[in-house]
Amino acid sequence: MAVQTIGSWRELDDAIADPGIGTHEHRVHSTLVFRGLARSSYKNVSSLARLSGDYPKLERHLIRNFRKYAHREAPGPTQWDWMSLAQHHGLPTRLLDWTFSPLVALHFATASWPDDDAVLLAVDCEATHSLLPDSLRGGLTREGALVFTTEMLAEHAGDLDELDELGRDEDPFVLFFEPPSLDERIVNQAALLSAISDPTYQMEEWLDAHPDLWTAWLIPCEVKREVRERLDQGNVNERVLLPDLDGLAAWLRRYYSPGRTDPAEGGGSMAGLGEGAQQEGSMTGIGQGGDGS
Repeated sequence: MAVQTIGSWRELDDAIADPGIGTHEHRVHSTLVFRGLARSSYKNVSSLARLSGDYPKLERHLIRNFRKYAHREAPGPTQWDWMSLAQHHGLPTRLLDWTFSPLVALHFATASWPDDDAVLLAVDCEATHSLLPDSLRGGLTREGALVFTTEMLAEHAGDLDELDELGRDEDPFVLFFEPPSLDERIVNQAALLSAISDPTYQMEEWLDAHPDLWTAWLIPCEVKREVRERLDQGNVNERVLLPDLDGLAAWLRRYYSPGRTDPAEGGGSMAGLGEGAQQEGSMTGIGQGGDGS
């Protein structure tokens, strides 16, 4: 689907209300999920893929050692609970952060780089899940669910190897699942995560292969400022979405220095893994940076 350039807050609001996808007869509400990119040049590539070397082989080592050293946290019984916790704290994973809320995604798209165009991406997760292997699709159907919980996902793919095996000899598939409510940040951001059945296959490739399942809006920098002002008026900001002292400080820093472009002083980031790197919407918001996640 073509990327639409937005000319005003009102035009963006109307476009989100009638995007042309995400409506299904058996669903009362929209089935779209959203992701915000602070710069239009940014890509939907996992933080795992941004590592150097043979990164797919690093995945199991990263998760194993994270579980070993963070064992006191005990986020839940499944590997997907641990993956959610790891993603939440900036560990490189194959996961990407999304939200059910377009306003939350717009916050992360507009909280930094005010002189750069931003992008709001929407994917129809109901239509996306229609492409899943039978066992996964059947699990959602039996529950009448739009997305997986970690427990539901673990019933069909107990770990990453089993997920990859389900996609063996098939085109890589994308699924969405809700992380456990580890803290207020995840709850307030209406967060969910995507996983792909092949760590070497990126969301960018999947979007190119399925142009009818998504839409996006390009937000020019002059409109980005207007959107940012509207969000602040609506109390969609770091103080609410990153509800701790770090989020409060990030909100005050940005609010009282409009026009600053220092990525280390913005309003929450996808992973917070380094100054000047890619920033997107996130559950983490640990400083400003991180090459996606």
